[in-house]
Amino acid sequence: MTVPAPSQITQRLAAFAAALHYDALPPEVPLRASDLVTDLVGSIVRAGAESNSTPALLAMAARLSIDGPGEITVFGFNRRYTPATAALFNGMLGHSLDFDDTHSDSSTHPSAPVVPAALAAAEMTGCSGREALSGIVAGYEVMIRIGNALDPTAHYARGFHPTATAGVFGAAAAAGRIFGLDAQQIASAFGVAASQAAGSLQFLVNGAWNKRFQVGAAAMNGLIAASLAREGFLGAADAIEGKHGLLVGYTDGADPERAVAGLGSVWETMNIGLKPYPTCRYTHAAIDGLVALRTELGLTTEQVKSVTVGLHRNGITLTGTPLEEKRRVRGIVEGQFSMPFAAAVALTLGRFGWDDYALLAKPEIDALCDRVDVIRDESLEGLRHPFGATLEVTTPQGTISRRIPDPSGEPDTFPSPEARAAKFMTLTRPVLNDDAAMLHERLSRLADMPTLRELGGQANI
Repeated sequence: MTVPAPSQITQRLAAFAAALHYDALPPEVPLRASDLVTDLVGSIVRAGAESNSTPALLAMAARLSIDGPGEITVFGFNRRYTPATAALFNGMLGHSLDFDDTHSDSSTHPSAPVVPAALAAAEMTGCSGREALSGIVAGYEVMIRIGNALDPTAHYARGFHPTATAGVFGAAAAAGRIFGLDAQQIASAFGVAASQAAGSLQFLVNGAWNKRFQVGAAAMNGLIAASLAREGFLGAADAIEGKHGLLVGYTDGADPERAVAGLGSVWETMNIGLKPYPTCRYTHAAIDGLVALRTELGLTTEQVKSVTVGLHRNGITLTGTPLEEKRRVRGIVEGQFSMPFAAAVALTLGRFGWDDYALLAKPEIDALCDRVDVIRDESLEGLRHPFGATLEVTTPQGTISRRIPDPSGEPDTFPSPEARAAKFMTLTRPVLNDDAAMLHERLSRLADMPTLRELGGQANI
């Protein structure tokens, strides 16, 4: 296929990232970025202690002798690592719970690849918190815009995971900005990133851990790409829009204009939402609706004869098919991508938190999953946001219908400081005990820190 104009997307995004300065940002943008960093760190800490893929990650690093020692923080660990390993660890751990932030239009999780690359670069250079946040915003904007241009529906249809494929460009932009690279150097980093853009949806077949790893790899590879450019490495030109660039090879629905539309005036960072549940974002609107119905009607699971959940086709791809397999999930990744399991937990408990994966394989949950159907609802397509849901819940008293246009936690319903702090403490306190509050306080001062080397603290929390 041939990708239409505009031209020089790679150069325009690189120039934008290189020139981005904290003082020129609308004040709400770096503030939001700081909130998103804090949210991601909560997931990193809990996953480091409890994610089932973490032992293999640590054993691999030891086996390959890439586990340090170094100077870069991995949150929740009592030691420091080399930059590339720290970016890999923080990125993979940040995405392991599937509790990290989301951007609806691009269907990406921006922080997991961008923030670890940025924080590693910040500790490498000794830069200030404001410089780090400038890099993070640059990374968010580049990653999200590339994700938009790929067209998530078409990108998913080709079997790609946009958080990983677009994420490596965001990570390269963030690290490149913090390293002080000029526009040509960042464009060169994008050229390297194009050779590293990878992320397959094949993990859905057996609940594999690839999804977590490929996001951590995007963080690490973006940092490597920026570091190569910093040392004078020549990367491919026109990596995004070129004849063999990302928008040609990775999608059949490229819309290049979306990569640069409103660049520098429309801040996609402000369109990032926070997750209230550790599951695929496409399940969240239905969870919201089921929790609300359970409360309003005093529903018990015995009263629920059937549930029909309508989703956007992207949601069907990720969480609804093959339906019989989605009703019998046994691993955490399978549970994270199962609409029937999410619905069953919501109806049973009136919530869905990380600890609720203890319900996997419980007979009563399996029985309720059998009563959950997932269908494609075309009325949810063609809208700006793809994360809505429709519900039909049948009880002995009749059928109740609900339409939930957007899940909670989107920018219009961004969680309050109290709700954000509660999520952070729920995730980190079981690991860090009293040090959890200290880490939260440090993160709240990110913009005012003269250097981020103190962020992990003496105990590297």
